[in-house]
Amino acid sequence: MQGIQFVVDESNNKVAVMIDLAMHGELWDDVYDAYLAAERANEPDESLESVKQHLREIGKLS
Repeated sequence: MQGIQFVVDESNNKVAVMIDLAMHGELWDDVYDAYLAAERANEPDESLESVKQHLREIGKLS
């Protein structure tokens, strides 16, 4: 695929990828968003009401 190159080790196993962001910037955004979602999957949930209350307390919501 043009604009994407794989880095391989001495056994020819793919170990990294280089993405031309000028060509595939939106693809990288999607990959990064998926990574962040996976990283945060085990974080505790917070209710909408508690978020609103916190924003009111710090003056960001009336």
